[in-house]
Amino acid sequence: MLAGLNGFTDAGGSISQVSDSIFASLDTELVIHFDNDQLLDYRSRRPLMYFEKDHIASYEPAVLGLYLCQDEAGQQFLFLYGYEPDFKWDAFAEAILQIVNDLEVSEFVWVHSIPFPVPHTRPLGVTVSGNRSDLAARFSEWRPETQVPGNVLHLLEFNLTRIGLPCTGFVLLVPHYISDSEYPKVGFTAFELISAATGLVFPTDDLREQNVRFESKLDKQVADNADLARMVENLEQGYQSERNAPMRASVNPVTPVIPSADDLAADIEEYLATRRRNKTDGEEN
Repeated sequence: MLAGLNGFTDAGGSISQVSDSIFASLDTELVIHFDNDQLLDYRSRRPLMYFEKDHIASYEPAVLGLYLCQDEAGQQFLFLYGYEPDFKWDAFAEAILQIVNDLEVSEFVWVHSIPFPVPHTRPLGVTVSGNRSDLAARFSEWRPETQVPGNVLHLLEFNLTRIGLPCTGFVLLVPHYISDSEYPKVGFTAFELISAATGLVFPTDDLREQNVRFESKLDKQVADNADLARMVENLEQGYQSERNAPMRASVNPVTPVIPSADDLAADIEEYLATRRRNKTDGEEN
């Protein structure tokens, strides 16, 4: 079973890109539809209503479902996708446990992504959780000991590992300054990690081609803006310093060359403000 839920963090669009690719490229069938009235806060995630001239023509409710899918090699897998439940987490977790038992699920893998002070010039970092020590040893680059805000997939992982089901959570560490953009590298890296854990085969050629164009534009933006270039260089130096350090798993590694969060935010805001001013000046001229 593969899982990706909206509502927590999705820096760089890991969940959106994985789900879009699966639904666009693979055979999928909705087999279980969870009850919105039990799990969804409609006022925090209002459904889309379609208004035609003088009446409501239709509406599009949110969907939290379990899909039966088939990868490019013909292998079947389950995909838990949709919104993160607002209510009844324990009941939802019990329902998933029942599904795992009834359908004889052999493995549980989930993915999401968070902003992180790393440069885009390096491969994406990953934090691995769960009980697959082989995958943690192979891929996990940041291993903190800290409290984190929980999401329902943390709860599923916690419960499923306690019954001995192989479980893996992949958290991709996305450069914070592009975390609000859909970053194609995040998409195909997520698929690579899922494939490493499960052996499933996914289409990634389109994402790789999109990433070449995305990073080309990003490199040009950095080259054209001295503040962004300085920020990326500082992050690059910090990345290299951490690589050379004997211990790389501290929660807050001390790397003096990395600017503070306030400095980083100021750099980005100054850059965006400059772009807005330039655009306004161009329109006036």
